[in-house]
Amino acid sequence: MTNEIDGNALAAKSLAKFGIRHMFGVVGIPVTSLANRAVSLGIRFIAFHNEQSSGYAASAYGYLTGTPGVLLTVSGPGCVHGLAGLSNAMVNTWPMIMISGSCDQNDVGRGDFQELDQIEAVKPFSKLSIKATDITEIPNCVFQVLNCATSDRPGGCYLDLPSDVLHQRISEEEADNLLNRVEKMQTRSLPLEVEANKISEAAMLLRHAERPLIVFGKGAAYARAEHTLKKLIETTGIPFLPTPLGKGLLPDTHDLAATAARSLAIGNCDVALVVGARLNWLLHFGEPPKWSKDVKFILVDICVQEIQLRKPHLGLVGDAKHIVEILNKEIKDDPFCLGKSHPWVEAISKKAKDNVNKMEAQLLKDVVPFNFLTPMRIIRDAIAGLGSPAPIVVSEGANTMDVGRSVLIQTEPRTRLDAGTWGTMGVGLGYSIAAAVASPGRLVVAVEGDSGFGFSAIEVETLVRYQLPVVVIVFNNGGVYGGDRRSPEEIDGPHKNDPAPTSFVPNAGYHALIEAFGGKGYLVGTPEELKHALSETFSARKPAVINVIIHPYAGAESGRLQHKN
Repeated sequence: MTNEIDGNALAAKSLAKFGIRHMFGVVGIPVTSLANRAVSLGIRFIAFHNEQSSGYAASAYGYLTGTPGVLLTVSGPGCVHGLAGLSNAMVNTWPMIMISGSCDQNDVGRGDFQELDQIEAVKPFSKLSIKATDITEIPNCVFQVLNCATSDRPGGCYLDLPSDVLHQRISEEEADNLLNRVEKMQTRSLPLEVEANKISEAAMLLRHAERPLIVFGKGAAYARAEHTLKKLIETTGIPFLPTPLGKGLLPDTHDLAATAARSLAIGNCDVALVVGARLNWLLHFGEPPKWSKDVKFILVDICVQEIQLRKPHLGLVGDAKHIVEILNKEIKDDPFCLGKSHPWVEAISKKAKDNVNKMEAQLLKDVVPFNFLTPMRIIRDAIAGLGSPAPIVVSEGANTMDVGRSVLIQTEPRTRLDAGTWGTMGVGLGYSIAAAVASPGRLVVAVEGDSGFGFSAIEVETLVRYQLPVVVIVFNNGGVYGGDRRSPEEIDGPHKNDPAPTSFVPNAGYHALIEAFGGKGYLVGTPEELKHALSETFSARKPAVINVIIHPYAGAESGRLQHKN
């Protein structure tokens, strides 16, 4: 008798065949068997409490590893919940696929259990959305979404697996033939070749610039461009500015780092080489008044449409690492270096040192009850004491993320995850779990505002269940921005005695949540208590929550976002 397998087993075999080693999601009808089959084939399945957090995990995993993160959801509402992660991957341009079960094809339109036209629902949030209408289509569909997620500009893709297809059966021999046939379709993509005259023009622009600047972002981090960028920057002596997720490609402490002199650098540069970063809101759209009206942008991006949209002085389409390598070769033939005594380098260096000294003067004060700076300095120093490999720092929240971006230091690539291009709140626990799974040799430190933590706080149970080395530090100031910040004219009406829309329960016991599941919790309010908690948790590398009580009126609404509100 010929052995047979069903669609669940074939989908799992396809994923394993094409290199998937981890999956994230929430199981249930009709995909539980798919998850179990995947585990039996060596794929590690991380089961979450909700699809939103698991989707965020899948998106971050794709960024950290370069392999698409895989999210598995049930049909209908499960698919809709998963859209948070899929859309986050699309906006951040991270490779991810979402696989959802769906209702029996024969029952479409009849009001079946969790029925939804998922292909149409997902289309606005994905690069590619396809459905396997027969078991024989599964291997090719899996290959298509995995391939599309990583090709050209990365992003999210969607695969729909109807319940009837998952229960169809074919012989193992036919399944293997289908898999082998699809495997032969795989072609190795070659890097896009950039016109030699454009590389020469880029080198000439940098060489003759009076105030050049190199800006790089998470696209350069995803492309593993850190070594080529380091060579370019140190050969030419050009100051550099990372975007938040570009931090660590070169150490924040590097002599040519312009982060602490950001306004001076972008406001006065005359040529800006922008590598793997978009001229969007994070970079003030590349427009005055933040940038000089005369600045010439050299934009390096994998996506030709991005170049066409931004209309830079010079566009170089291709992989960030590949293009910087070519640029390095071009400069090697006619080298130049600004040198430390160059007026531009001196100006940035002086401004950066002045700003760092001002910040350090504030950080040296032990303020109790805590403001944001005192605990952030203690966390920074504790992380620095760990050496290499540096932990992956996950940061979210309004004040917490903004202050953390300025105080916490990144010295290694891809060791910072935050709200990203879309400013997504609630990503913290999902990102932390993905980081722990993707980089098993590293500690993960999540520095969270209490609002951001609340989006996915139940996932601390997931940390404990899988015993992941994640320390969650909650900056607890009792609200979205902390305390009741309403003006007198805003406190009126029949519900004026209700808590403010931005307020939470004061001094909430977030540390007790992880203790309910067997993890370690700490309540801290002094420098000594925080230092002790960090020392214990960093050494143990076990799931923990440190509940840091912050004065409810410390900090303010994110300065960068005030005009948006």
